[in-house]
Amino acid sequence: MRAATRPAPAVGLRAHVGGAGPPVVLLHGLGGAASNWVDVAPLIVDRHRVAALDLPGHAGSPALGHAGGLRAFVDAVATAVEALDAVPALIVGHSFGGQVAVWLAALRPDLVAGLLLIAPAGIGTRGRRARAAVALSTRLRPGRLVAPLGPRFARRAWFRSAVLRPFFVPDGRSVSARATRGFLAEMRAHVDTRTAGRAMVADDVRLAFPAVECPSLVLWGARDPQLSLDDAFAFARGLRAPLRVVADCGHLVPGERPAAVADSVAALAART
Repeated sequence: MRAATRPAPAVGLRAHVGGAGPPVVLLHGLGGAASNWVDVAPLIVDRHRVAALDLPGHAGSPALGHAGGLRAFVDAVATAVEALDAVPALIVGHSFGGQVAVWLAALRPDLVAGLLLIAPAGIGTRGRRARAAVALSTRLRPGRLVAPLGPRFARRAWFRSAVLRPFFVPDGRSVSARATRGFLAEMRAHVDTRTAGRAMVADDVRLAFPAVECPSLVLWGARDPQLSLDDAFAFARGLRAPLRVVADCGHLVPGERPAAVADSVAALAART
């Protein structure tokens, strides 16, 4: 995607913007970055104006600077979407980004034409084990230790498997070298992922379901090692949304199956 990179006015969220057409806004997961969509954006940019945001505290975006719950992340994204003139947009959210997207649709329905939720957080992430894992990972940030090796070794299947299994994908070879570099590229740039982690595990996203009225679609990896398919069915039922389950796919659907994401964007666009 040929993209202009600039801060969204009034918030300072970094946005990678390219293409023309109905707007699509991409929201990454906890510890991720706009670069996570490197294999997805080229598949949709011919038909859409695509804006991939770095969430607060991640990659090129500053931290919130105050005690931030889930609502603070929603407000930051809402201001960015308005400032980028991407209204109303299809909001595509992965993991924590999907949780933010649901609340954005509930609280600011004027900004959201439709929701594509890719393994969204907010249900299974509230458990005790998940809370402990998130607290530990956002404190230690193990990704920053391997990130410098990405440019050199991402083409090697053994490296992708070593980095991405068993916590994210069932088979590291399913993630391209370019997507692997995209997942690792900004790891060392994060200034505050702990605030996002605390917001993610504290929030019960199901409370937002009754207020979401836009068309929605849920996309899930059948072998997601982080979030159960039980969560997938809960999102689909609660939002009255179709559920697409991708075979032999883990949690990093945008990197493992970018074509499935692009096809889901097209299906959602047709419904809106």
